Amino acid sequence: MIWIAVFSAVLLIAFVALTVVGVRLSFLRPKTDEVRYDSLSERHKIRYKLRQRNNQYLYDKNPEDVSIEDRFGNTLRAWLVPGRETKKFVICVHGYKCNGPDEFSHMLPFYNEKLGFNYLLPDHAAHGRSTGKYIGFGAYEADNVLLWVQYLTERFGNDIELVLHGISMGAATVMLCNESNPPEQVKAVIEDCGYTCAYDIINNTTKRMVGFSFPPLTWCVNLFCRICQGFDMRRANCLKRMPEAKKPMLFIHGTNDPTVPFEMGQKLYDACTVSKDCMWVKGAVHAYSYYDAKTEYEEKVVSFLKKFLFVDMKDE
Repeated sequence: MIWIAVFSAVLLIAFVALTVVGVRLSFLRPKTDEVRYDSLSERHKIRYKLRQRNNQYLYDKNPEDVSIEDRFGNTLRAWLVPGRETKKFVICVHGYKCNGPDEFSHMLPFYNEKLGFNYLLPDHAAHGRSTGKYIGFGAYEADNVLLWVQYLTERFGNDIELVLHGISMGAATVMLCNESNPPEQVKAVIEDCGYTCAYDIINNTTKRMVGFSFPPLTWCVNLFCRICQGFDMRRANCLKRMPEAKKPMLFIHGTNDPTVPFEMGQKLYDACTVSKDCMWVKGAVHAYSYYDAKTEYEEKVVSFLKKFLFVDMKDE
């Protein structure tokens, strides 16, 4: 019987250790935002260089540094680039362990110059220039995006028109915003390679990394989130809450996405009950749809947005 007790104790210690590791790897702010260039694949090296160039283009625009505070007391910061359409805004919501400029500065010429939109690039809590320690996989980031909507409405007037555009975790975040009774100023939502729910993406990532998933570990990690961080990861269930969507939605996904499987995008699209459209980019991997099909991507976004708000395109 002693060996059973010892074995059980070892299993318990190992499980607790795995939970701690899971929390540290998945939910804590990374120690640095710097990318190890030498460790990148050739394709990611190309994107890294593009991001550096696009970010410099953004900063050359002299964007306004704006900030708000979330319910946890974190300071959330964003870059705001004015557009010629003073009442039209797009809030670009970045993904996991990224930041606003890195994720979206490459779309600045499209949204800000071609369409004339005011361009807001917020950093999530625990990302980029914002403060904070914990990452919520959209569970509380959605609340913060709605705070940005409130900020823009209070500053620029109730008659503004807003588009929410998110990539990866940012896509999950804007879907959750759409399922949380967004204000009337939000006219449309665009999600690019978002996941069905936080549990699914964590289990899928674990399986991809170690060969198997272990759902009880995810449950324990969420228990830690609820006790120590003040949010429930189960809120980040885009698929379950999709029937609650209020605003029109455009779904975009690469068919070769190894991080957020293409099937997740299809399930989300099928579950959506509001006005919707989709764009499946053949061969694109995670968050590469715009890079791989820029012209088609922009045409799809324009045709979608024209259904719900006036879009005054500038001739190239």
